[in-house]
Amino acid sequence: MSRVRDSPADGGDTTDPADAERVPVALLVVAKAPVAGYAKTRLTPPLTPVQAARLAAAALLDTLDAAGACPVAHRAVAFTGDLDAAERGSEIAGKLAEFEVIAQRGPGFAVRLANAHADTARAGLPVLQIGMDTPQVSTQVLTEAARALAAGADAVLGPATDGGWWALGLPDPRAARLLTEVPMSTARTGDRTRAVLRAYGYRVAALPAFTDVDHYADALRVAADCSGRFAAEVAALGAPRVAR
Repeated sequence: MSRVRDSPADGGDTTDPADAERVPVALLVVAKAPVAGYAKTRLTPPLTPVQAARLAAAALLDTLDAAGACPVAHRAVAFTGDLDAAERGSEIAGKLAEFEVIAQRGPGFAVRLANAHADTARAGLPVLQIGMDTPQVSTQVLTEAARALAAGADAVLGPATDGGWWALGLPDPRAARLLTEVPMSTARTGDRTRAVLRAYGYRVAALPAFTDVDHYADALRVAADCSGRFAAEVAALGAPRVAR
């Protein structure tokens, strides 16, 4: 957890000994409030809007657990939406208290991502950004990605099986502005992101591939690979009838 400390009156050392053991990276989670009809709309049908929002809430909570346990120097969440109207809003609010929370800003998803990188990079650290669609990603995977970035990688990119990406690490917030040149949420977003970074001279290291939860079949596949709240929520749904 990134803590804001008061300056001591005697001007003494404010260094936390644990900081020396942390990976010098800022871990950024980009998330939206799991409100019915607002979050995970591609899960409906077969799910109802409330069921889809509950899955989104479980995915976000599992993601925050993994990120919160990652031994990095700073943790932030770029957030949008109304938590008061969200499923499991109080529980999510409690988890968010462990992070610096910044508002998403700007028109379009690519611009919001670039701005979130810039806002998080004010901590003076490389930024490793993830979303809330891969609740199966573990603290160990995040830690290894952060260490690769801290070790001097120009960029790290985690491909998603749908052609997008689930993680992006950049040492320089100016590189995040390149995201505005990439069409988001397409089957070529991952390839285009990699190509744009390489075109500007960044060497891109690959992270493991994961499945984003976009559709109900994805939810079933991801739930089979994890054991947290998300898997429990999928199990509680039973077997909704998939529209054909």
